[in-house]
This record gives sequence, C-alpha cells and structure tokens, in this order.
Amino acid sequence: MSGPGDADDPAWAAAVVMDGRRVIGRCVLDGRASAPFVPGMLALRLGPLLEVLIRRLAPRPDVVLLDATGRDHPRRAGLALHFGATEDLPTVGVTHRPLLAEGAWPSDKPGATSPLTIGTDHVATWVRTKPGTRPLVVHAGWRTDPDTAVEVVTASLVDHRTPEPLRVAREAARRARAGQ
Repeated sequence: MSGPGDADDPAWAAAVVMDGRRVIGRCVLDGRASAPFVPGMLALRLGPLLEVLIRRLAPRPDVVLLDATGRDHPRRAGLALHFGATEDLPTVGVTHRPLLAEGAWPSDKPGATSPLTIGTDHVATWVRTKPGTRPLVVHAGWRTDPDTAVEVVTASLVDHRTPEPLRVAREAARRARAGQ
C-alpha cells in the first residue's frame, strides 16, 4: 500500500546545530524525494536528502534529533535508527503520536514520562513537555537508549512544546519551501 507522495516530489530539509539557545550551524536544502511514500519506508523516500544535508552541516552535531521513529516501527527500525546507523551519529526521534506502540499518557507535569511498548518491549517514551498539551513521543535511535533520548529532548526544550533544534529547523524548511 502506498500513500500520497510520489518519487521525485519536491522536498525541503533543514538542520541546525545549537549551543544552548544559539544556532551555530545551519543547512537548508531543496531536492527530490527518492521514492514514493510507503508507510514504514520513510528512509527510502527521504534518507538520501537527509544524508546530503547532514554531511553539509557544520559543525557536525553530537546528536541528531529527527521527526521520525526508532524502534516503534513494523520492522523495529524507523528512520531515526536507519539515519543514525548510516551516518554513525547518535540519533533521537521525536513524533506527535506513536506508530504502533501503546502506553498510558504521563501525568500533566512537565518532564513526566511513561513508557510506550510493543508487547513487552519498551520502544519509545511519552514525554510531557508542557502542562495541558499532548505529550511528545521520544524514540531512542542509533546509539541512544530510552533514558538518554528523554534527557536529550528535555534538555533541548526552551519555550515551546517541541525541542528547539527541531522547531528552528522546521521553520527554516518551511521558509525555503515558501521561497523566502
């Protein structure tokens, strides 16, 4: 089954390197999707563009946050895991909803967590970033574990629900798409 999105669709990607609240590196690219959208196969569609992006980014980040899953995936290997393995960089995925995993939301206190599991395997973690808002799903990727992934995400929160590096990169990609 495929979804919306064909091979060769236009695509935009952005990445930033941050030191605290300060952006110290930025790269924005436009390119083409390498494959059609197929659920569970995002690495084939966007992986090549992200590979070029991260290799042009300076300085090289210590850890990469991606809008992607890790082990909460039909093959237990989402884009956050694939990308980290190909680039030999620690990775953490951040999504708004789990893909397959299940688990109760954490309490409404910022920093509260609760596990997301597939069967008995802890594959991701709900993280409450702001009271009264939906928690984020934090995915351990390559060379990270669930606790480290949560630490990375909570350390990168500033004034928004989304980790600051992801928020700034998404904003840059949106501006590039709009031609600004």
